[in-house]
Amino acid sequence: MHLLPEADRRAIETLGAALAGSDRPLIVTSGTLLARRQGPLATEDDAPNPAFPRKSEDAALAMAERGARVSIVRLPPSVHGEGDHGFVPALINIARETGASAYIGDGLNRWPAVHRLDAAHLYRLVLEKGSAGATYHGVADEGVSVRDIAEIIGRRLNLPVVSKSSEEAASHFGWIAHFLSIDGPASSAQTQEQLGWRPVQPGLISDLDAERYFALERAA
Repeated sequence: MHLLPEADRRAIETLGAALAGSDRPLIVTSGTLLARRQGPLATEDDAPNPAFPRKSEDAALAMAERGARVSIVRLPPSVHGEGDHGFVPALINIARETGASAYIGDGLNRWPAVHRLDAAHLYRLVLEKGSAGATYHGVADEGVSVRDIAEIIGRRLNLPVVSKSSEEAASHFGWIAHFLSIDGPASSAQTQEQLGWRPVQPGLISDLDAERYFALERAA
């Protein structure tokens, strides 16, 4: 369920207040694209970008200061695997509807990604060992180029792979255009070191280059 920023904040405060003073964990989910990247990769040390309206991370940190064991897990834009209904299936549908698999500009901007089973394992580790006020990154692929994603979709659907200008992107991609233009590589090195988390599932490209993604779309 998507919550508006104010409702999101109030939910975190209510849950955090109930857990304050106990060792019972609360995990707040955010996104790696919401981090204000200071280096070549977004890291767990990067603060949330104030340009984005979500206040979940600020609320989580405030509750941690009040004695609640609240941790933050930032997920990448693509959490892939069976049951994926996110950005990549949206791109597949757009390619089918428009007759072309497209990217914006040179398509070299990058998306981090994680398989859903690796993400689930991370949540378990954070529940068991996460520290109050800590931020963790659920990132397996640090950055997959959008062009590589478009090329696999084009090959699988036997459609041309084309570049769209920034001006063309909105009409071609609709609501996803803004996200598709972001370059947001991210690291999980600190998370892996602190929690012993090791992604072992297939990466996004390997997972996408399989019949299942496209068979599910046809069945839908």
